[in-house]
Amino acid sequence: MREKSSHIILYQPQPNANRIKVYIPYAFTQERKQFKKINSSFYHPQQRLWSVVNTSKNLERIKSLFKDKLQVKTPHKKPKIPVVEHTPKIEKALAENKQTMVLKGFSPSTIRTYQGSLAQFLKYFESKEYKEISKEQIEDFIYHLISKYKISENKQNTMINAIKCYYEHTLGMPREYYQITRPKRSVNLPNVLSVEEVAAIINQPKNIKHKAILHLIYSAGLRVSEVTRLRLTDIRSDQGFILVKDSKGKKDRHTILSPYLLKILRKYYKAHRPAYWLFEGQEGGRYSVRSIQNIYRRAVKETKSNPWSTPHTLRHSFATHLMQKGVNIRYIQSALGHSNIKTTEVYTKVLGINNKTLRSPLDNLYESFIFGSNKNKKD
Repeated sequence: MREKSSHIILYQPQPNANRIKVYIPYAFTQERKQFKKINSSFYHPQQRLWSVVNTSKNLERIKSLFKDKLQVKTPHKKPKIPVVEHTPKIEKALAENKQTMVLKGFSPSTIRTYQGSLAQFLKYFESKEYKEISKEQIEDFIYHLISKYKISENKQNTMINAIKCYYEHTLGMPREYYQITRPKRSVNLPNVLSVEEVAAIINQPKNIKHKAILHLIYSAGLRVSEVTRLRLTDIRSDQGFILVKDSKGKKDRHTILSPYLLKILRKYYKAHRPAYWLFEGQEGGRYSVRSIQNIYRRAVKETKSNPWSTPHTLRHSFATHLMQKGVNIRYIQSALGHSNIKTTEVYTKVLGINNKTLRSPLDNLYESFIFGSNKNKKD
């Protein structure tokens, strides 16, 4: 719980931080109204902090606005997990683990992530025989990372998954060995843009290739990595769908092909004439994920849209906007490629709650016999 303060607290941002965070106590009503007028102001309910985009102009404006009411604090830096030096023993274990993951068809990104996490584990227990390490010792290691380096829940789960993979797949040890205590996952609602924000962002690029990419992500609910892997032959205009091959979990699926998107894609094709991949780099080959992220960031900046959004936010918005239109959740699940309906159901929690989308029971009371016609008869 945050300590009570008689000052507005500004947390001095690091040079590479995206936002400047400010704590404004409840009693500072007028000051809060002033802060909200700053362009890009945003409230973080879980942290109970306000923030704006990190620029020198915004920093000076905050200091000028609140003057002696402001207290500047430097946030504590989390200690970094040291880089592991790969000794012959660690190298051997990592090489065996990588070979196993490659043979089992793990994705390159999963292999990189697991190898990095496993290296930390192998270094910690380098003086021991890895096959003889107990479940309790593994839990002690995870606790060590949490208490000393304040690792996140995601990092904690990734570390456990990497260790499970090593023992279960590479060393061939029994599955019950891996019943390790895991953190309860926090339920974070996906970030979603309004229809107006989406329209501004996807129509901002003047370059037809960039415009086609942003339209495609929102129109079909694609992941950025899926966009980079689309081939020309995956746009099935005759049948009215897009084929997404080898998506997350190595699954193929169909998703929506909008007639409006098809017009944009045809215009793009005439201008660029890609040979194999739908979107190709300047020197051929697949377009990069980084390039798409840069296109999106530029569009967000120039339209002054939600600075916290990412290209993946267009996918979240695709699902939420379909739900708002009453589309069957099973169709949305299929278009997104979710294996479990519960993954798709999270979008029901971000639907706009207001008197146009949900009727209050109070309305029924006042329109009922008890509060309505019966009362009139007594009068």
